[in-house]
Amino acid sequence: MAKLTFVGGIHPYDGKEMSKDKPIQDILPGNELVYPLSQHIGAPAEAIVAKGDRVLAGQKIAESKAFVSAPIHSSVSGTVKAVEPRRVVSGDMVMSIVVENDGLYEDVGFYPVAPLEKLSREEIIDIVREAGIVGMGGAGFPTHVKLSPKNPKKIEYVIANCAECEPYLTSDYRRMLEEPEKLIGGLKIILSLFENAQGILAVEDNKPDCISLLRQLTKDEPRISVKALKTKYPQGGERTLIYAVTGRKINSTMLPADVGCIVNNVDTMVAVYRAVTEGRPLIERIVTVTGDAVANPRNFRVKIGTSYQQILNEAGGFKTEPEKIVCGGPMMGVSMFDLNVPTTKTSTALLCLTSDEVSAMKPGPCINCGRCVEVCPGRVIPSRLADYAERFDEEAFLKNYGMECCECGCCSFICPAKRPLTQEIKSMRKIQLAKRKK
Repeated sequence: MAKLTFVGGIHPYDGKEMSKDKPIQDILPGNELVYPLSQHIGAPAEAIVAKGDRVLAGQKIAESKAFVSAPIHSSVSGTVKAVEPRRVVSGDMVMSIVVENDGLYEDVGFYPVAPLEKLSREEIIDIVREAGIVGMGGAGFPTHVKLSPKNPKKIEYVIANCAECEPYLTSDYRRMLEEPEKLIGGLKIILSLFENAQGILAVEDNKPDCISLLRQLTKDEPRISVKALKTKYPQGGERTLIYAVTGRKINSTMLPADVGCIVNNVDTMVAVYRAVTEGRPLIERIVTVTGDAVANPRNFRVKIGTSYQQILNEAGGFKTEPEKIVCGGPMMGVSMFDLNVPTTKTSTALLCLTSDEVSAMKPGPCINCGRCVEVCPGRVIPSRLADYAERFDEEAFLKNYGMECCECGCCSFICPAKRPLTQEIKSMRKIQLAKRKK
């Protein structure tokens, strides 16, 4: 097996040339911003403001007492218009805080609690929690929980996930080129929590400019190294990334901390840096707007709560009518039917395609070619698991390691019979996960 990669994976068209050379552009939101109270894994936050209240940018507007949860802050100044259910990307109605933007952008004032060297480990983790930082690569796992393993002394690696293997997405790439000091600063802050750990900036080798820049900036940092990964999807998946970088394996019942690793993506580490050094909560992020149906693909710095329709308008709208609109990338993103929904902490991209190739496919019978097995990074048999899921054979699904699927989509992509393997497996996994919660 090649160095710094994993078994399996695919090489889809990446589409990154559409937006990768476009510098990050700041945009201001419209008149109304919507903040769903569930923007993360774990317990939803609870509103601590009411209709008619005036809020400032950076003000906490929702809180949660649960450990696995995160508070939410307003990204603008204005008046609370409502606390009511609003539709989100998934199509669900989620309780949300609606703020009418007054256009003044008055903030609460952002100041660090204290110089980094004077902060204790517990104080840094509390700052991260209070800032509402969650995994910004899509999963939304509260970052303060990741930074609180049972035995911090057993953490040997803090890995910055700079792979950005999902096709079309270039927000992390632009962040690495334009604000590398903040990324490295965030990594150093997290390293300060784990005295026995080494920091690794893990970058796919299709980004040689980022690799060169990060190596130059960390050449005098004895605890930080830059690792070039083989360009292959899903190189940026947590399990595959850990294996590629360290050779250590985790399964669905384990956390990265169980093998001595902490993993955070680029935007998350920048958010940690800004929270600790500037006192700034998570109220904005970088979003890629791209696809062959978009007039001017690029990356935007977006205030959380801004609607997808507005950021599309900033990209010039549609140059041709799209057949498919996706929140996120083409492999693991979610199809959208309405652009009048808010961006959240986990919004990575808006992808608009002129052709819906998936809907045009006509699934046929399995030909037992074994290609899905060859590309599966989880080393399971997707065709068999999909059959079990379709027949609702829960016992066989679990016995054949169905929960080890990471839902990356490689099997569906490679299947010559065009079977919706990932979709079938994902449905069964969702049922099993719900049963576990009960």
